[in-house]
Amino acid sequence: MEERAKIPPGLPHPNPTVSYWQDSPSSIADHRTTPSLPNKADYVIVGSGISGAFIAYNLLETHPEASIVMLEARQACSGATGRNGGHTKAASYRSFLHHETEFGTDEAVRIARLEYANIMATHAFAKEQGIECDSRLCDTADVIYSAAHWEEGKRAIERMREVMGAEDPAAKYEIFDAKETEEKFFCPGAIGAFTYQAGSLSAYAFATGVLKLCLERGLNLLTNTPALSVSPAPSTSDPQLWTTWTPRGAIKAPNLILATNGYTPHLLPQLQGLIVPLHGQITAQRPGTALPPLNTTYSFIYTTGYEYAISRPPSTSDAGTILIGGGLGILPAHGACQYGNTDDSALNPDLSSYLYSSASSRFAGYWGDDDAAGRIKREWSGVMGATADGLPYVGAVPGEKGLWVCAGFNGHGMVLCLKCAEAVVGMMEGRVMEWFPDVMSVGSMGGERLGRKFEGRVDMKMPKALAPGEAMFGESEAKAEGSKEI
Repeated sequence: MEERAKIPPGLPHPNPTVSYWQDSPSSIADHRTTPSLPNKADYVIVGSGISGAFIAYNLLETHPEASIVMLEARQACSGATGRNGGHTKAASYRSFLHHETEFGTDEAVRIARLEYANIMATHAFAKEQGIECDSRLCDTADVIYSAAHWEEGKRAIERMREVMGAEDPAAKYEIFDAKETEEKFFCPGAIGAFTYQAGSLSAYAFATGVLKLCLERGLNLLTNTPALSVSPAPSTSDPQLWTTWTPRGAIKAPNLILATNGYTPHLLPQLQGLIVPLHGQITAQRPGTALPPLNTTYSFIYTTGYEYAISRPPSTSDAGTILIGGGLGILPAHGACQYGNTDDSALNPDLSSYLYSSASSRFAGYWGDDDAAGRIKREWSGVMGATADGLPYVGAVPGEKGLWVCAGFNGHGMVLCLKCAEAVVGMMEGRVMEWFPDVMSVGSMGGERLGRKFEGRVDMKMPKALAPGEAMFGESEAKAEGSKEI
């Protein structure tokens, strides 16, 4: 893993796979507000995903007269935001005990509440602004196939209720046994399930919708304009300027914000090995002919990892289509080969094969025959940003005045980006935000974060309380008629 973490991410691939959401592309996919690159601005934002979009939105709310230039290497929202499954799902209980041990109870509570607040704010914003993105709040079900994950999950939920209060919406969970799980969620062979508040939307339509709001307010969006490098401007009269170099020229600004997720070390080498690209895959599948309507979103959690599944809402033209992704844990060395990989033009054939059969295996006995048009509608890949401690890097880069970062979301950007963007803009203005976890700041813990060793994505690690003799649930078990615990 140390070797994978050393691989420089480089620039985004020029010809990536096309995600389900990007067909057809947004009207602003290749937008350039100005024909040429301005030579200066008040703010330069690199990256046009949900983080960059909300950083621009918050800046324009506070400074409507500011000149803001956003640079995007490829089409607008062509990175992780435009490629994810559209899941607004926190699963805070799965990280709560780890966060409490590592950072203390107060910070663990802040993180959980931030994630819940981010979900609610995302869907509220879509509704208030009239962004057509199939926004839907609903419950989600974590279907558990691992005894260790089952026991740890129950402990975590009990602890969250204890320290946060049972009525805290971020600590509200329901627990279902094996029989109830099959009856309610159509998943035979599971140990049980945890349910809680979540949602789904088209993250691509949502983020491009936010960008359109920003364009109306004066944002200068320049797509197909990659940032090659950044450096302090060699100016004795104003040493606080930052220069961003592109193939179309250079632009200077007193404030440079990197919303570049897994690609951040390309521009900020001091984060090499702290934010590591992680290649993932998703499929869009037609449901089986006998599968009942799915009223929740899902995660299927086994010893070495998980898949997630989102059924498209009834009100959409593709109602019932299942977006299912994940599965890294079934690859050799728990998917180590996918770290450091930024080629989102390619697909891993082993992962493809696994994902093709994953949904029908999980709903075994309830799937029926495949749709006459075939099971797979589309498959694509994308690049996430994994961090050494499982948390994003948000705020000022230590020792680099005017340089800011909002990146490294570990595949959970839809429950972090909106509020993290709000936080980084607040930091730029010197505001104190008691709701924001200190441990997410770039230079927190006395700078200790910048010295951590990358050992893989935190949420992909097995619980410490692995049951004696417990099998690592993999491809063969997934394809069996109902999974079993050994």
